[in-house]
Amino acid sequence: MEFLFQILIILLSARLLSEISERVGMPGILGEILAGILLGITVLENTDTISSVAQLGVIFLLFIAGYKEVHIEDLKASSKKAIIATFFQILIAFIAGFGLGYFFGLGNLESLVLAVAFSPTSIGVTVKTLLDMNYLSSKPGSMMLSSAIFDDIISIFLVSIVSTMAQYNSILSPMQFLTMIGKLIVFVGVMYLLSRYVLSRLFGHVRKMHARESIFATVILVALFSAYFAEVMGLHAVIGAFVGGVMLSNIPVAKIEDVQSKVSGLAYGMLTPVFFVHIGMSVDPKSLGAAGIFTVLIVVFGLLGKLVGGFAGAKTVGFNFYESLIFGAGVMPRAEVTLVTISIGREMGIIGEEIFSAVVLLAAVSIFVAPILLKFAIQKDKENKNSASG
Repeated sequence: MEFLFQILIILLSARLLSEISERVGMPGILGEILAGILLGITVLENTDTISSVAQLGVIFLLFIAGYKEVHIEDLKASSKKAIIATFFQILIAFIAGFGLGYFFGLGNLESLVLAVAFSPTSIGVTVKTLLDMNYLSSKPGSMMLSSAIFDDIISIFLVSIVSTMAQYNSILSPMQFLTMIGKLIVFVGVMYLLSRYVLSRLFGHVRKMHARESIFATVILVALFSAYFAEVMGLHAVIGAFVGGVMLSNIPVAKIEDVQSKVSGLAYGMLTPVFFVHIGMSVDPKSLGAAGIFTVLIVVFGLLGKLVGGFAGAKTVGFNFYESLIFGAGVMPRAEVTLVTISIGREMGIIGEEIFSAVVLLAAVSIFVAPILLKFAIQKDKENKNSASG
C-alpha cells in the first residue's frame, strides 16, 4: 500500500509541475525535478523501492535516446565540421569540470565525475527554441543536430569510464582502461551481430504473431536484455540500454510509429518521471548553501565551459561570430546524461551531496538560461545578416 501511495504521489506531482513548467515555456524536466525537491522536504523519503523504479527509468531514458535519436545512417552522413565542433565543446567543458574540481582539492576520481557531468548536451531544449524561431535548418541548427548524435555517443563512452572507475574506486591504470575498452568492443560487437542476424529475423516472426502488442513487448525485452547483458559484461546497465536502442533503430519493424509511441509512453509517462523526481528528492538544499562559492562556480564554469567550447568549435569550422554564439548557446543545456552521470557517481560513493546537488542546480539553470541566450544570439544574427544584405 505504501509503495502504491508513493508512486501515486510522485507521478501526480510530476505531471502537475511538468505541465506548469511547459506552460511557462520551460522543459517539463524542470517541473519533475522541482516536484522531487518539494516531495523530499515535505512528505516522502527516498526508499529502495523508489530507487529501483528510478533505475528502470534511467535505463529506458538511455534506451529511448539510442532507439529514437541515434541513427547509424545519420552518423555516416554527418560532416567533419560537426565532429570537430563536438570535440571542442566536449573537451573544453571537460577541462572546465576537471580543473574546477582539482582547484578545490577534490580527488582525481571526484574531479573526473564532475568533468564527465559537465560534458553532455541536452539537445531537446535547443531544438524547441530553434523551431520556435524558424532556425532549425540554419547552418548552426543543422550542425547542432549532427553534433548531438556524436555528443550522445561520446558522453555514453565517458559514463562507461566513470562506472568502471567506480568499480575499482580509482583512476584506471592503462591495463584496466584497455580491459574496459575490450569489454565495450566485445559488447557492442555481440549486440551488432545479434541485431543483424537474430533480432531482425526475430521481429519478422514476431510481426506474424497473433498475441496483442507482441512487437512492443519484444522491444521492451530487448531493452531489458541489453541492460542486463551489459552488467554481465562488467559495464553499467545504462550503456547496454543505449547500445540496445541504437541496434533496434536499424530494424524497421521495431520502429513502427505505433510501437515507438507506446515505448515512449511507458518511458516518459511513468518511468523517467520517477527518475527525475528521485533526482530532486536526492537534492539536499542545505548542502547547496554549505558549499557556498563552490556551488556558484560549478554553475558558472558548467555554463561557460559549453558556451566557450561550442563557440570555439563553431569558429574553427568557419562560422561567423553570431553563428558561433548560437552554436555555443545551443549546446549549453544539461539534462539526462548529466543527471545519469552524477546519479552513478553518488550511488557508487564517488561524489557527496554538495557536488550532486550543485550539478542538479547547474542542469536546472542551464535549461533556463540557454533558450534566452539562444534567442538573443539568433536575433542578433538575423539583424547582422539583414544589415549586410541591405
